Amino acid sequence: MLIIGERINSSRKQIAQAISSHDADFIQNEAKTQAEAGASYLDVNAGSFVGEEEKHLKWLIEVIQEVTDLPLCIDSPDPEVIKSVLPMVKTTPMINSINLEPYRLECILPLVVEHRAKVIALCQTESSMAETTEGKVSIACQLVEKVTALGVPLDDLYIDPLIYPLSTNTKSALATLDAIEHIMKEFPGAHTTCGLTNISYGLPNRKLCNRTFLVAAIVRGLDSSILDPTDKKLYGTLKAILMIMAKDEFCMEYIKSFREGSLE
Repeated sequence: MLIIGERINSSRKQIAQAISSHDADFIQNEAKTQAEAGASYLDVNAGSFVGEEEKHLKWLIEVIQEVTDLPLCIDSPDPEVIKSVLPMVKTTPMINSINLEPYRLECILPLVVEHRAKVIALCQTESSMAETTEGKVSIACQLVEKVTALGVPLDDLYIDPLIYPLSTNTKSALATLDAIEHIMKEFPGAHTTCGLTNISYGLPNRKLCNRTFLVAAIVRGLDSSILDPTDKKLYGTLKAILMIMAKDEFCMEYIKSFREGSLE
């Protein structure tokens, strides 16, 4: 299971404050904590700083790479910003994200090829985001076609079927779960991912909703997620379901995490 640590995101008030004040210690602590908690990649986002995103994202990358060799997931709504910061990245990155919008495909896919990066592909077009299972799978098919046509291997593709808050669409989770299962069966070698906490937006006890959805999604084939690896209850649930689904040989990862005090 590939875990993309979500915490270094400028939409979080504390992160935005640390970026504004160039509090390197705070950012570096976030990076080290997520790395130690089991993250595979660190998502890095400065998108809240409109007009200054590039400057702040470069600073984030610089200070994070001083304390960890963990690869980064470069998360920006602006393809030009992504292009600008990629030469700074020391370890093969992930790019977050592409969709069927022609401009993003034309700008970002060549960067994926050039840097041999992994890429998150959202099930959305220029004008809409897929809400039904059929819509999600249809867009996923088109994304696979676009990406593989340029020689990007399926192993580098992480399809995000998009989760919508259950508080606004009670069928969102089921549509996403069905889409994950279809995508994983139809495109062996490709991956699926999700922004886990979207499912619980606007609901009480959000962490319970997140954990429960994660279990259901892994049962359907999800093999990556953008989440908070420092949440011990969530991380424990993740390790337990991977063990139950026979994705943890001899239960060694579960036992190791227990001994390290990572489970709750």
